[in-house]
Amino acid sequence: MAVLKHIASKNTDYGESLNYLLFQHDESNKKPILDGQGRMMLREEYYLDGLNCEAMMFDKECEMLNSQYHKNQNFDEIKSHHYIISFDPKDKDDHGLTGEKAQALGLEYAKKNFPGHQAIVCTHTDGHNGSGNIHVHIVINSLRKLDVEQQDFMERTCDSRAGFKHHLTKDYLKHLQKSVMDMCQRENLYQVDLLSPSDKKITEKEYWANRRGQEKLDKLNEQILADGLKPRNTTFQTQKQFLRKSIDQACASSVSLEELKKTLQEKYQIILTEHRGRFSYLHPERNKNITGRALGTHYDRDYVIQRLEKNRNAPPQQQNAPDNTNTSVPEINFAENPMAILFIKSDLRLVVDLQNCVKAQQSQAYAQKVKISNLQQMANTILYVQEHDYNTRDSLQSSYVDIAEKLKEARKTVKATEQELKSVNEQIHYLGQYLANKAVYGQMLKSRNKKKFRQEHSSEIELYETAVKTLKEKSPDGKLPTMKNLKAEKAKLSIQKKAQYDTYHYFQDYQKELRTVCTNVDAILGKELSRSLEQEKTQGRS
Repeated sequence: MAVLKHIASKNTDYGESLNYLLFQHDESNKKPILDGQGRMMLREEYYLDGLNCEAMMFDKECEMLNSQYHKNQNFDEIKSHHYIISFDPKDKDDHGLTGEKAQALGLEYAKKNFPGHQAIVCTHTDGHNGSGNIHVHIVINSLRKLDVEQQDFMERTCDSRAGFKHHLTKDYLKHLQKSVMDMCQRENLYQVDLLSPSDKKITEKEYWANRRGQEKLDKLNEQILADGLKPRNTTFQTQKQFLRKSIDQACASSVSLEELKKTLQEKYQIILTEHRGRFSYLHPERNKNITGRALGTHYDRDYVIQRLEKNRNAPPQQQNAPDNTNTSVPEINFAENPMAILFIKSDLRLVVDLQNCVKAQQSQAYAQKVKISNLQQMANTILYVQEHDYNTRDSLQSSYVDIAEKLKEARKTVKATEQELKSVNEQIHYLGQYLANKAVYGQMLKSRNKKKFRQEHSSEIELYETAVKTLKEKSPDGKLPTMKNLKAEKAKLSIQKKAQYDTYHYFQDYQKELRTVCTNVDAILGKELSRSLEQEKTQGRS
């Protein structure tokens, strides 16, 4: 299925677009991949053509045209438009799609839909993230170069005249999507309806958030496994994905809107609101609702109501049947803090001590509310203890002490890495100081009157000698390090520090959760707060 993607760019450097098309880039951060000598590497297979310009001179010709019409001079103007047509990976084997054929289709598409514009058309066959799908990049200068005949999809007269800018409207975008669909249908390629809203709408931003979150989670799980613990979760999901799974599960067991709202709030802590005939959902970790339309058509009001009516009209034995489209039980994951998803969200809070609560003593209504809340927290604590197989209070305390020790070790490890990083930064500072004054020191050595030269450049020479002395003291072999090695060491330590901090925060959260459980268990058993916990809290404040 071919899809069309559009990116508007305000970057004044048109050469960056050309470099991206020609050279290999890391798709996660869009930075070029360098070889061992620090040079950019050409892509293994690509096809490049220019329209109304020389492909390799695209940047220079765009700048000349902008200067001629005095356009694209302000920083907030859109300088170029980047369109990407991605074909289905199966088109290569099933329909014989090749890079040459895709390039021809891309050229045809660009000539038809962007007439008069300077454009470069480039086809890549490597696919995103190793998927192997063939895709065509079309980058156009936002300023039209030539007068062209008025087309049906041009809404304004100026859209066909030279010196005016590309104007992408909703109707124009629909035309471009339909043009892709017509082209794929004509060439017998796989295609879906691009004009209809998606049932599960996953944006580019959500895709990358999910991918980066999964990578972070995998790294953290490796560290947790190395520490002898078992991760609670191995699959990352965004807030929107959590909402989709939760809504699917709740809809499968609900027959009315009231029941759906109640299930979402009690089981998943999601608040469903209806406004002007549309649904929106409040994630437990957000302050702003996410609309059903942003999640996909299957989560907006009309479709959800249809699912509830279908459940209500179904035979009794099928009303509580699981939804085969999504049998996985949703787990609470939070995109803002990947470490939090390693725990099954317990939402445990401390039981309030009514005897020492001044507000409860002053207000009987508040005291009654606190009693009910305490009962709920006690029940949740009992469930937590059962789920985690804590058979005795001692086993719970043992787990708490073990996690506290691991937290202490994690903090020591982070502090040690920070000291190493501080030392490397200091060496980088002195090496820069050494390089900046090296030439002056060399001139002094060649000078006939070294004493006079030293007096005239005393500050530079003093900085040079201090830098040399400090660098040799910090070097194990007494030799001066290179800036390349120091920066590589700094990058390595920075990554190591981040991973160690993630581990530290993991144990910190885990300890906080166990402290709440221990305190609540003591309250249930009628005991005072354990002395070890009290001492630990006191030490933490000091």
